[in-house]
Amino acid sequence: MKTVLLDIVNIPVDDPIAFTFFTGYMAMLAASVFFFVERSSVEGKWKLSLLVSGLITGIAAVHYFYMRDYYLATGSTPTALRYIDWTLTVPLMCVEFYLLTKAAGARLNLLWKLIIASVWMLVTGYIGEAFTDGSMMYSFTWGALSTIGYVYILYTAWFGEVAQLAAQSGNATVVRGVRILAWFVLVGWAIYPIGYMCMPGGWLNVGLGWSAANVDLFYNIADAINKIGFGLVVYSVAVSNSPKTATA
Repeated sequence: MKTVLLDIVNIPVDDPIAFTFFTGYMAMLAASVFFFVERSSVEGKWKLSLLVSGLITGIAAVHYFYMRDYYLATGSTPTALRYIDWTLTVPLMCVEFYLLTKAAGARLNLLWKLIIASVWMLVTGYIGEAFTDGSMMYSFTWGALSTIGYVYILYTAWFGEVAQLAAQSGNATVVRGVRILAWFVLVGWAIYPIGYMCMPGGWLNVGLGWSAANVDLFYNIADAINKIGFGLVVYSVAVSNSPKTATA
């Protein structure tokens, strides 16, 4: 038992995956504390947005704590833990789009459509990753199904209801914030398919020989960029639209 515990807390200096698990955990924990503390400095209508940002990074920090220990103890990818994290945090990231455009008339049906699309994306992705038979057709089929949910969210953020509501808001800060979040979905979320394609049967696994060992590195980097980045964009919008903060 003592040996196992020592192995878990020992972060190998030559293991970038273990390093990113640890730094991801610390960064998202720090971000969560920051968002919760800063709720008191923004106008009332933005407090919920910062609460959601803090929940996103806080939930991720807890999961990264356990994923780090799992990886160090087993040397394998914590697929189930990671998808549990995403199932909680990705829909919350979609909630941010709704909250940013609520003042412009966003309705609950928009929120539910984004949540359903994100859950579809994650469930089909999990099936493709956790139950793979190592064939390219299996990986492609479930990857394509997962992409349907991603493309819907991407379209909604760039050209669909979210983009239109942001434009109707007449608030330049909200328009800019939604556009930056849309870039996160386009560029930041695109890192996840790279990790998926490293799995057995994936295009990068078959074509370039990239192994599942690369998966966690891509996922850890993407999580830190997207979850903390989402929160910082929302924080920037909230601060810009809070007179108390602007005059401080």
